[in-house]
Amino acid sequence: MLKNKKPAIGIDFGTSNSAIASAVDGGLARLLPLEGAATAMPTALFFNAEDRSTHFGREAVALYLAGVEGRLMRSLKSLLGSALMQEQTEVYDGLLSFEDIIARYLHELATRAEAELGQRPERAVIGRPVHFVDDDAKRDQRAEDSLRHAARAAGFREVGFQLEPIAAAFDYEQRVTRESLILIADIGGGTSDFTVVRVGPDRIARPDRSDDVLATTGVHIGGTDFDQRLNLERVMPAFGFRHLGPQGREVPSTVFFELSTWHLIHWQQTPKAIRQTQTLRGNYSDTRLHDRLMKVLRQGDGHRIASAVEQAKIDASVQDADMQIDLDSAEAGLTTALTPLDMRQQLAPLLETVMACAHACVQRAGLRSGDLDAIYLTGGSSALRPFQQALRRSFVDVPLVEGDLFGGVAAGLAYAARNAS
Repeated sequence: MLKNKKPAIGIDFGTSNSAIASAVDGGLARLLPLEGAATAMPTALFFNAEDRSTHFGREAVALYLAGVEGRLMRSLKSLLGSALMQEQTEVYDGLLSFEDIIARYLHELATRAEAELGQRPERAVIGRPVHFVDDDAKRDQRAEDSLRHAARAAGFREVGFQLEPIAAAFDYEQRVTRESLILIADIGGGTSDFTVVRVGPDRIARPDRSDDVLATTGVHIGGTDFDQRLNLERVMPAFGFRHLGPQGREVPSTVFFELSTWHLIHWQQTPKAIRQTQTLRGNYSDTRLHDRLMKVLRQGDGHRIASAVEQAKIDASVQDADMQIDLDSAEAGLTTALTPLDMRQQLAPLLETVMACAHACVQRAGLRSGDLDAIYLTGGSSALRPFQQALRRSFVDVPLVEGDLFGGVAAGLAYAARNAS
């Protein structure tokens, strides 16, 4: 429980984006601006080697894409629960563990919250997925412990946790006028979480809501997995993925999987990894593909390409139109297309697993899909057209309600923080 009267906030520490909200007695939660007027900030840090400074959010990504020398860190949440958390990596001011890097990001969030609230928050309820790690309770607990340690190192004296989909339910509940059974679909950068919850205006003030949470499920698939799949299938063939060499064998695929995975890209761009990839040249029948790959690695363009894939995914979804991905940095004039049909086909296996997780949640609650009053969407990846289409096919005639995709969880966490104080 969070006990004292200093400001309490809710922190949605996301794989791709993060947000903060505060809620005072009797009022609605307020999302805090973190970058200008923007209330969602990319979960990104850039360690600027040129002037030995650290940058966050959009500024971090922009400096990297502008070619400033340094180290970009993204998707750090994906490392929680892994052995990498305590390993050290080199930045401009020495060696830091990944837990230390998360602490730096959380410290920056606290600093920006202080600028808005007038005093530094010392209490926080932080969102967590239903499963940081699928089917491994010990690693899952280790992930939460690491995030707690990082939050305390960032200056938070009291740290609580709430499941992200339950936090989204608390936010949705503020706008319902009658008791309802809701399936919360929280599709973030790293996980897809579902909760069946009973909400209603007469339930908001209840101190114990455990009986209203009928079931929770989660799977470790989210927006960054969608990005990786599209990157792998639509971009990496231009560099040799599934390319057959002179002896009829495919080029070893590790470099392509890691180059399309946000939190692993850096490792393929180190001098040692570049030397190892150079030795793959003999595995190529068409060495032009190898030339492209080496150019990308030597120029450190992996994150830039991943960003282009992510943006093409968003644009193809929003506009329902074909998008071009510019690969000019690998070879003049080189492009590849991403079409809505590509997205549906490539993401179908992942979405099938996500839909199975959603149905399992409803079944665990002892319900059928027709018993649901609505499906409440939160998390940036829930806006993806193929995901919403899959939901409509799986839950016929159940209304989809789109919440604040980037702020709903943070708002719910702020209500949880207020109620715990």
